[in-house]
Amino acid sequence: MTRVAIHPEMFRWARERAGLDSFALAARFKRLEAWEAGEVQPTVRQLEDYARATHAPVGYFFLPEPPVEVLPIPDFRTVANRAIARPSLNLLDMVYACQQRQDWYRDHARVTGQEPLGFVGSMTRAMPPVEAAAHLRQILGFSVETRRACPTWAEALRMFIEQADRAGVMVMVSGVVLNNNTRHLDPQEFRGFALSDEWAPLVFINGADSKAAQMFTLAHELAHIGLGQSALSDVSAEVVSDNATEVWCNKVAAELLVPMASFLDELIVDETIADTLKRLARHFKVSSLVILRRLLDAGRIDRNTFFAAYHEELARLREFEVRGTGGGDFYRTTAARVSKRFARALVESTLEGRTLFRDAFHMLGIAKTSTFNELGRSLGYPA
Repeated sequence: MTRVAIHPEMFRWARERAGLDSFALAARFKRLEAWEAGEVQPTVRQLEDYARATHAPVGYFFLPEPPVEVLPIPDFRTVANRAIARPSLNLLDMVYACQQRQDWYRDHARVTGQEPLGFVGSMTRAMPPVEAAAHLRQILGFSVETRRACPTWAEALRMFIEQADRAGVMVMVSGVVLNNNTRHLDPQEFRGFALSDEWAPLVFINGADSKAAQMFTLAHELAHIGLGQSALSDVSAEVVSDNATEVWCNKVAAELLVPMASFLDELIVDETIADTLKRLARHFKVSSLVILRRLLDAGRIDRNTFFAAYHEELARLREFEVRGTGGGDFYRTTAARVSKRFARALVESTLEGRTLFRDAFHMLGIAKTSTFNELGRSLGYPA
């Protein structure tokens, strides 16, 4: 029986990197404690199984020490104004998967004769947020009045995503890595990121977040696309970041979703903050936290009142936060996770023989030809 020499530290690194419980993992790998102690080495088969269980490339285990993995895009997340040092494996894998999809779509766009999108990088931080928001609103065909008529936040968000899709932005919404429902993305770690590209701009939204929060995330990341800047964000309507770009993008997002002129028209004198939040959150189809932010921007509350109300409202929303609702249509969910724009292009390219089925399956996170064919039919492509 052939065994392979692996540094004990690599087993601990893989386990911690994947965020897996040591007891649960030891139940599957009986010799794990001995591997980590350097008392015995695994067989090739055992190493391959352990690598799959921890979502780590087998080749990494032969390194003399754990690799330093860094995010491939600028990280603007902060917790109490301190940068988050170590991204989770789920976050890293999601960024890598989206970069691969973007690379594919960029090549597809060029091969099919698409023109680069002029609005990518068309804005600068020198633009007043009101002007930048108006610019985005024109590009997207974004109407506050039309969104206001939507019966729910979910419907308003769906319409917003479709507007971005028509403008050329791939908007991918998922609460899990690929289609792996055991690998959940944590909205406390990140809410979204933008991958800027003039042919293939991409916005990823953490689908584990609330619908109203996703609305603000999309607006924020579109501001990054307008700047021509890729970024990972911990988006929040709360004014806590010391990063000038994040502060600017937050202001643009707030103005895009809730224009100050319209907001002031809707305010009622002597109405309580609680009643204002409920009424205007429904009216503008945004999170009550965004309405709080606009009250601060309008000078209707001071910063102390804002912060106290913000944290109280945040705690209230978390009590009602729905996690992992499950169900739904698999094919509609898959299209939402990779964006309809990307899914349509990939299915068409694969059916026409320009892309290998193997590569398409990998980027879509599916494994069967029958599943691919049914996805194609759901998008209007007969198999």
